[in-house]
Amino acid sequence: MELTDLGYDGWFEQRSDSLLQPGYSMARVTAVDRGAFLVRNQDGETYAEIAGKLRFTVESAVDLPCVGDWVCVQGHASGGPAVIHSVVPRKTFLRRKSPGKSADFQMIAANINVAFIVQACGYDFNLARLDRYLVMANEGAIEPWIILTKTDLISPEQLDQIIGQVKHTRGSTHILAISNTTGVGLHEFRALLVPGETYCLLGSSGVGKTTLINRLIGHDTFDTRSVSGTGEGVHTTARRQLLILDSGAMLIDTPGMRELGLLGTSDGLDDTFVEIREYSKNCRFANCTHTEEPGCAVLLAVENGTLSEDRYQSYLKLKKEIEYHDLSYVEKRRKDRSFGRFIKSAKKSMKK
Repeated sequence: MELTDLGYDGWFEQRSDSLLQPGYSMARVTAVDRGAFLVRNQDGETYAEIAGKLRFTVESAVDLPCVGDWVCVQGHASGGPAVIHSVVPRKTFLRRKSPGKSADFQMIAANINVAFIVQACGYDFNLARLDRYLVMANEGAIEPWIILTKTDLISPEQLDQIIGQVKHTRGSTHILAISNTTGVGLHEFRALLVPGETYCLLGSSGVGKTTLINRLIGHDTFDTRSVSGTGEGVHTTARRQLLILDSGAMLIDTPGMRELGLLGTSDGLDDTFVEIREYSKNCRFANCTHTEEPGCAVLLAVENGTLSEDRYQSYLKLKKEIEYHDLSYVEKRRKDRSFGRFIKSAKKSMKK
């Protein structure tokens, strides 16, 4: 297997030349599990650890390797883990706000061509959650596809209604309905996977991501559990990992995310709510918040029914959340820099 088979192209080569030193080689991160790494190149797959210099010089945990990253590694002379010395700039990325109250980013995966946003028909289908995933994908410059699973649990009429809901307000996003049980749509799904390109499965726990991977592989390589009486699956994926399919396409599986906070995703919000962005061009004020200003074209669209109230409210909710978390992040960074200056000053005083 060559590096090009793993997705390495001229874009990454141009940005890695200055990072490579004698004895270093390129590799792709295929798994991350509690700070432990698996990397793969033309020589195969091996365990790796982060060089101390890299760990202590990065400004944020976001700059540390994640699944899908290209990294410069050095093989260990004694046959131990390889050492990761640097991370090549990312072409695309998936990240979210760190779970809990922390105002910081958490990397999910990098260098992905297409994100498959998986929602199960019935209990899991949620337009508001779907918008969050779309914002995340658009912010990271990743093409989103919506995959509706467990279509065998609902009637054709109910499926048409769900697809209609999505197309009505998110018509520019591709949609594919499948059933892991009956096999409907799986052939079409396989046809989407291009050799040498990287895909990612995103979705809540139990929507059928792991089962879908097993269907693509052709056997039950990964554990799944029976669904509950409500049709809800049980979460089984425990780590992020990049899989290489027989077709040559690569697929990143991710654990289901209970929290999907948004941070630093203003551009992704605009790209997700394209119709609101277009309406806003006709607002009277350039800094219109689309809440109460006279001459607001967005409010007029809601009033005359060309923009649905639900869609508008979803936009406002995400916009408010993003702005709040962005302010918290700026404040955190300010405090971090102040603390850093304090430490440097204290060290200088101790040397005198």
